[in-house]
Amino acid sequence: MTQIAIVTISDRASRGDYVDLSGPAIENWLRRAITGHYNPVRRIVPDGLESVRDVLLELVDEGGVDLILTTGGTGPSPRDLTPEAMREVITKELPGFGELMRQASLKHVPTAILSRQTAGVRGRSLIVNLPGKPSSIEVCLSAVFPAVPYCLELIGAGRLVADQPSMLG
Repeated sequence: MTQIAIVTISDRASRGDYVDLSGPAIENWLRRAITGHYNPVRRIVPDGLESVRDVLLELVDEGGVDLILTTGGTGPSPRDLTPEAMREVITKELPGFGELMRQASLKHVPTAILSRQTAGVRGRSLIVNLPGKPSSIEVCLSAVFPAVPYCLELIGAGRLVADQPSMLG
């Protein structure tokens, strides 16, 4: 069965000071978009290079997760190091994901230009960095998810059946 990990990256959420809203926003979106069966895996880790890198390596190398959707850590603040951590893990970057997410987000908020989302592949796993704001997650996933099942097929990951019309918003 296809495994999808949702990784929330937040100092406050990992300490329990803040209720994670972005992870559940991803889960809700996936429930509407995916028509086939999949196994969800959830993690919450603090911001930072090592914490993000280590959870990604664990999920891919030990857990065999097919798709990892991260949320948070993509902005310009000093602790926002999700793209840097991901680049230490992946073997191929897929910059078109980030380009499309920024384009879609700019239609809603001018600050989307500050986001540094990207995507990449390690082995048979696709990793996509999403923003941390729940409303932005819907916009970004709707933009890029049509390419995800085909990408998973190309890299030999688990099969994912998605309902294309629900991805439009």
